[in-house]
Formats: sequence, C-alpha cells, structure tokens
Amino acid sequence: MPHETLTRAAVASHNTADSLWCIIDHKVYDLTDFLDAHPGGSVVLEQVAGTDATEAFYNLHRQEVLEKYASLCVGVLENEKPEVIVPKPGDLSLVPYAEPLWLRPQFKSPYFNDSHRRLQKAVREFVDTYVTPEAQVKEKDGSYISQELIDRMAREHILAMRLGPGKHLHGKVLLGGVKGEEFDYLHDLVQAQEFVRSSSRGFQDGNMAGMMISLTAVLQWMGNTKIKERVTEEVLSGKKKICLAITEAFAGSDVAGLRTTATKTPDGKHYIVSGTKKWITNGMWCDYFVTGCRTEKGFSVILVPRGEGVETKLIKTSYSTAAGTAFVEFNNVKVPVENLLGVEHKGFIVIMSNFNHERFMMCCAVIRQSRIVVEECLKWCNQRIVFKKKLIEQPTIRQKLAKMISHVEANQAWLEQIAYQMCSMSYAQQSNLLGGPIGLLKSFATRSAHEIADEAVNIFGGRGLTQTGMGRRVEEFHRTYKFDAILGGTEEILADLGVRQAIKGMPKSML
Repeated sequence: MPHETLTRAAVASHNTADSLWCIIDHKVYDLTDFLDAHPGGSVVLEQVAGTDATEAFYNLHRQEVLEKYASLCVGVLENEKPEVIVPKPGDLSLVPYAEPLWLRPQFKSPYFNDSHRRLQKAVREFVDTYVTPEAQVKEKDGSYISQELIDRMAREHILAMRLGPGKHLHGKVLLGGVKGEEFDYLHDLVQAQEFVRSSSRGFQDGNMAGMMISLTAVLQWMGNTKIKERVTEEVLSGKKKICLAITEAFAGSDVAGLRTTATKTPDGKHYIVSGTKKWITNGMWCDYFVTGCRTEKGFSVILVPRGEGVETKLIKTSYSTAAGTAFVEFNNVKVPVENLLGVEHKGFIVIMSNFNHERFMMCCAVIRQSRIVVEECLKWCNQRIVFKKKLIEQPTIRQKLAKMISHVEANQAWLEQIAYQMCSMSYAQQSNLLGGPIGLLKSFATRSAHEIADEAVNIFGGRGLTQTGMGRRVEEFHRTYKFDAILGGTEEILADLGVRQAIKGMPKSML
C-alpha cells in the first residue's frame, strides 16, 4: 500500500494521545494504537508527539526496530527522502572496519580470488535469510536447531563444506558455484566467518559444531569402509547427528587423564564402554559419539552409537542451551570392534589430528565476533548523544575504538596468513609447522576478545549489560567470549604449545 505524502505542519497537528504521530528519518509514523504496547511506556512517546523524533529515536534504537514496526508508517514527508541505509540480505556493511580489508572495495588482497568472493556473497545471503532469523529465536528460548535448517544446509552441501577441504567435497557444486575440488582453507575461513555473523553464540555451537570436530575423525581414521560411508552419508544428509566426546569431569585439556574405559568382550568382537563425558557440545541430540576411552594398553577412540546404556543430561552454561551441551553417561554400552577409529591403544593421534582445524575454526569465529562488536561500537558512538555531543567526538572514546580496531585488524591479518599457508600443506605438515602458530593465534585472539569486550561494555554503559535492545550483542559477547578461550585448548596451554614447538625446531648452533 503506497504511503501518503504529508507536510510537517500536518504531522504537528497530531500531537495528542488520541492521535499521535511523529517523524523518524523523513517518514511519518502513527503511534496512536501503539501507546500501550510500547515497551518503554507511553510517556516517552507523548513527549515527541507531532515532532521530528529522529534524533531521540536513534539515541535509543537501531534501524531494525523501525523495520519491525514498519506497518505503523503512514506517510512520507513532502520533498524529503529517508537518509538511513537499510541493508538487504547479503549486503556488505558500509560501517568503517565492519568488514575485513579484503571485502572493502577500495582494497586488494593477495589471498582471495573470485571464487572466494562468490562464496562469501552466497553464504552471507544464505545466513542472513535462513540462519540468523532462526538463530536469534533459538538463542533466546534455548531450543535446538530445526531439522528444516539442517536439511536446507545439507541440500546446499553446507554441512560438508563446514568440515573443511577434502575429498568429501569433490564432485559437489557449493554456494556461489564454487567447485568442491577448489575449496581451500581460505574458502573455509570465509564460510566460518560468515556463519558467526548471526551473533547468537550458543546457537553458533548448536549449529552442528559437534559434527565439525568429530565427523572429520570418521573420514580420516575409520578403517571399516562400509561404516565410514554409511555414517558419513547419514550425517552429511542431515538424517543423523554426531559429536565429539572427549572431555570429562576428571580430564579436560589433560586427555591422558581420561577415565572412560573400553574393555573387549571375551570373544573379541565388542567393546564394553563405561564412563562419563562432560561439556559435550550437541550431545543432547546426537546419534553418534566419537568417544575417547582408556583401553588395555593405552588410549583408543571409538564411534559409539546412541542406544541402550547411553544417557545424556543437559548442562546449562553461560550461553544458550541451544548448543545442546551435555553430560553423557556410558553404562556398559556394547559397541562392535569395527567402530574403532585408527589403531587400538594409539588413539591420541586421532584426537590430536583435528585440533589444528578446530582451533583454526575457533580463531575465524572469535576474530569475526570481535569485529561485529567493533561495528556495534562504531554505530553506537555515532548515534549516541551525551553532554550535547556524539560519543565519537570524545577523545577517550576514540582511543578505545582505536585499540579495539587494532586488535581485530592484526588478528585478521595473522589469520589470513595462516590460512594461506594451510592451503599448500598436508595435515601432517600443518601439525608440524602450524600447530604452534595456530595455538598462539587462538590464545592471542581470545585475549584480544577480552580487551574488546571490556572496552565495548564501558562504551555502551548499562546497555552493555542488558540482554535486549541496543547493547545485546555486546552483552552476549562479554558473557560468552570465554568459550573460545577454553574450548579446544585453554589460552595458557596453547601459548605454551606455540613456544615449545618453536624451541623444538631451534638449531642447537644458535645456543
């Protein structure tokens, strides 16, 4: 329905509770029937009745609020045009530093080519259209990812793509027309950073994070071809779910301290798995558990199907229960010996082999989340009026922003450099040459997140502590960035890994 063309004088006559209009960004809104429903009460609306409330509105709200209540718009002002840019799904942000350097039209990159750009555009449109709306609902109510979204990602080969480069992608055409054979670690970086833009940290892990760190072990280490092909097809088609079950109440980073056992039956055809696992991402709804166990002569990894003797209980953590974080109990679970991954008693290498990619993915995510917070702060500082000035006009605020931007840009540059090196290395070479640098980057990136979260809350004030409204993304980041500092190896352990790996390769002649 076309809007009516109105004059400012006409709007000014609607200045009572019985007929209350106001102007926001050169458009006219009839708030008469909205007075009682306004979350902030009716008084604040009565204060702007018949006036141009643009400055007052944007001092409290973002454009998305206007879009939510677009039906209240009754007209546009004569000879005036809206100034606020409303992005469409897939659009790049025009806020300075809101996008990594390679996505800004003024700059070039030695790393990214046309296929990376096509993938980025297609993934962003997919995330904006299908993932973000669901993610924000699920993050709030704590419910799990819908089968509809899983099926949609499966059809588009997104589930397969999120495992990283490999033969599992060959023969597939991915989003943006990218061939599976050309998908490299820079493509991997692109998809990882685009998916976290939904700003829903619990759902981010709830969106098949367990699969990303467990199905890779099946693909690489499952000796029984029939089981590998069946499980891979089931998971990548979305029919079944899989997760990694390593950590326990007794052992987190200390994998050697695991107490879950796998004892062979007398006939040697089965393992009897007994023990518990804790903080298992996606464990609440998974059909398969890639499980670390103590065996007779060492440590082994076994694919345990959900069935008799397997129980899961929800663990409530700092982020949403949408992640499905679980306490898992294996009570004498009978598993065929064919479900062994790798070599019996030598399972440590199975777990360690995927740590680099897991940590790389976490670096991609926390660095992009940090950039989102920088964007939020830049927007807020440009619209918030304090002491009759915009926040951005305060030198102290500009110093905080400079610090945050510097952390994000430095980390992104390091991340892209590592991704480029990964493209020409095997898994073994990555472990030997990049395990330390990736560990150091993850450790530093989460330290940067700490600094950025702290400054962002101070910039937003009370809103930075509020789970709704203007500062909700900042509040969530401040509450949840620690997940990246703990999961996949703590800051301290990874920093130590980085130094130890460097010293290990240092020539004795340099002493």
